[in-house]
Amino acid sequence: MPASLPAPPDAWTLFDTPVGVCGLAWDAAGRLAGSQLPEADAAATQSRMRLRFGMTMADPPVFVQQWMARLRAVMAGAGDRLADIALADEAAPAFHRRVWALARQIPPGHTRSYGELALALGGPAAARAVGQALGANPFAPFVPCHRVLAARGAAGGFSAPGGRHTKLRLLQLEGARFEWQADQPGLF
Repeated sequence: MPASLPAPPDAWTLFDTPVGVCGLAWDAAGRLAGSQLPEADAAATQSRMRLRFGMTMADPPVFVQQWMARLRAVMAGAGDRLADIALADEAAPAFHRRVWALARQIPPGHTRSYGELALALGGPAAARAVGQALGANPFAPFVPCHRVLAARGAAGGFSAPGGRHTKLRLLQLEGARFEWQADQPGLF
């Protein structure tokens, strides 16, 4: 956000995506304060946003409109990682922030396993902690926890509304490709 513009108020908005109505919240510093994948319908997503943020629903400022357009482009197969969008994540545990930063480096249409992220963070024993950090992710899909799979390419869990179905739909929209192997379950 350019420094010459006044800071927008803390607020949130709803917007349409290929997976349904999502929500975005921003803070006065122009950072992403949180996001919400679709609930059962737009009214439920709106209710969840009001519960999570309590802020005012507002028309999105230009920079938020740009985030929305970029996210829609990712869902249409664009390669944007959205990793430059600042997160209001200072209240999160340091380990969670490290996991989220690493997940943001996974390009759209690609996946990594919980174990691979754990290795990158210091050791395979951290795979469960990686999963817990991703399960607590308040920024999905800007922090693309849907790109992290269980061992051997299995979908694994997904704590967002719609569970694994939403995870697989996001991967499908991004153009993820998976090699089929007879001894492993398929994602699609």
